[in-house]
Amino acid sequence: MNVRRTWMTAAAVTAVAGVTLTGCAGQGAGASDDGSTGGGDENTIVWWHNSNTGEGKEYYDQVAADFEAAHEGVTVQVEAMQHEDMLTKLQAAFQGGNTDQIPDVYMSRGGGELAGEVEAGLVRDLTDDASETIEKISAFTGQYTVDERVYALPYSIGLVGFWYNKDLFAEAGIDEVSPNPTYEEFTEYVEQLQSAGITPISVGAGDKWPAAHYWYYNVVRECEFDTVEAAIENADYSDECFLKAGENLQETIALEPFNAGFLSTPAQSGPTSASGLLATEKVAMELAGHWEPGVVGGLREDGEVPDFLGWFAYPTFEGQAGDPNDQMGGGDAWSVSAGAPDVAVDFAEYLLSDEVQVGFAELDMGLPTNPAATDSLSNETLAQLIPVRDSGGNTQLYLDTRLGQSVGNAMNDAIALMFAGQAEPQDIVDAIQQAAE
Repeated sequence: MNVRRTWMTAAAVTAVAGVTLTGCAGQGAGASDDGSTGGGDENTIVWWHNSNTGEGKEYYDQVAADFEAAHEGVTVQVEAMQHEDMLTKLQAAFQGGNTDQIPDVYMSRGGGELAGEVEAGLVRDLTDDASETIEKISAFTGQYTVDERVYALPYSIGLVGFWYNKDLFAEAGIDEVSPNPTYEEFTEYVEQLQSAGITPISVGAGDKWPAAHYWYYNVVRECEFDTVEAAIENADYSDECFLKAGENLQETIALEPFNAGFLSTPAQSGPTSASGLLATEKVAMELAGHWEPGVVGGLREDGEVPDFLGWFAYPTFEGQAGDPNDQMGGGDAWSVSAGAPDVAVDFAEYLLSDEVQVGFAELDMGLPTNPAATDSLSNETLAQLIPVRDSGGNTQLYLDTRLGQSVGNAMNDAIALMFAGQAEPQDIVDAIQQAAE
């Protein structure tokens, strides 16, 4: 699933888990003549990422070329692809259990997914080999740590919230938008937009995870952070707060705020995707992560991030048990395959260097983790997420990523059924409980 949950400066990334446009960049494709993916020698690095269009792709091509220039004899084979396509290929490579089929450097979302790779012996322990880089970004390595060892280097960590069209909100008579609205205020936004003949929200329920984000965030609001952690550890989801999360979601769905055909709408691929509808000003807002400005910009004819984008946090509920400062999000990291050459570790660290992270931030490709780059974001709306991320409450990792593929997929399937009117709040809880057991 999840672009999610991942950032791209131009079309399609997200997150976790959880659409098909594949392109090759840099030196060429990632697979060799014998079908293997790895570089095959000590001087070749195969690198997979999802910045497959526009300035993001061009930048990463240049990053690979710069690394080659600084390391005589080293070749970086770059494969840039649409996010969901990349996840499908990674999953197939991991299931094969052969490190020759896994790219040398690839994107990781951490959580239960990474733990599975570690258990299978498919990913390299970077704790000692990249110790200086890990120390620099230590505030963000928690979800990439297994048994106190770090297996991935997070380069972008962000939050999910509502990205909205300020012009359409003004057209509907919404003159003031709270950065932290209550659910009652959020409902008023929806109703005012509907009264003005404007579709309030787009959601890519066809890819499931964008719809599932609503339930995840309701869990963050209705459950204490420690309650969620205990439920995951003990495989016990009997706490009433998980049921409340589904009840809140039913209430939102009952508002009928979503775009026509939302059950089959993809997340980020093309102008009719959820992000495409926001990009082309067909809807007023979308629940999405820090990657959204880049995706929206990439789906516009001019390729530019529009000035109309604003952001506000997911609404809070009266009487909720969760800390109102808690958020839901996550990010992306660079992992190195267990079968990769040593120079692949050097390349992964280079991707976290001051130079590369500053360029990454200047293009608004995500929220950088290197402190040297956090003041370099160009988009003011995106920059406002940095203080929200770096202070306040806990950030709950996307639950499908946190729980791992088997439980996460069962959960997302049940949530998608609720969006289709075919599941109740208890059905979601039961699906998670049964998969966890």
